[in-house]
Amino acid sequence: MIPALLFVGAVFLTNIYTATAILIVALFGLVAFYAVVEKRLHKMHFGTAVAALVLGGLTLAVRDPLFIKYKPTVIYAVFALIITTSHFIGERVVMQRLGHKTLQMPEELWRRINMAWALFFAGCAGLNAVLAVSLSDEHWALVKTFGFTGLMFVFLLAHIPFVHRYLPEDGKPG
Repeated sequence: MIPALLFVGAVFLTNIYTATAILIVALFGLVAFYAVVEKRLHKMHFGTAVAALVLGGLTLAVRDPLFIKYKPTVIYAVFALIITTSHFIGERVVMQRLGHKTLQMPEELWRRINMAWALFFAGCAGLNAVLAVSLSDEHWALVKTFGFTGLMFVFLLAHIPFVHRYLPEDGKPG
């Protein structure tokens, strides 16, 4: 959360471009921290840092506030498309591929959860598109950082009634 907090703070104290540069540096700082403390490359943080470098670099090159605000719309839409496409390509849907080591559930439940996530990301894309043109840079940064994160957390919690019986009780996959 530290890189996100630094980003939002920088948006309010400076501007969205400086905040983008700070976010990139903070994310690579996080990667370096884990490399020193755990003596390993944390793949998720490294991937996030590289994505921020590429997308943030584009933001700094284009220097258009709407560009930075619409990037999440495109990313959410791509996630929705990939997740939806997995219903037709491959043996397992994306969510099953991501969670199959943790949860052993019937394929039909995986497919429902997968479609729910596809719809969720499509909804996030639409919501972000509306907010991108409706909110100031500062307010959009707050909503993007905390609102969408909270929305995703609530959406994840909404899955509990459907997957609770498949959750491992002893820490091992069900």
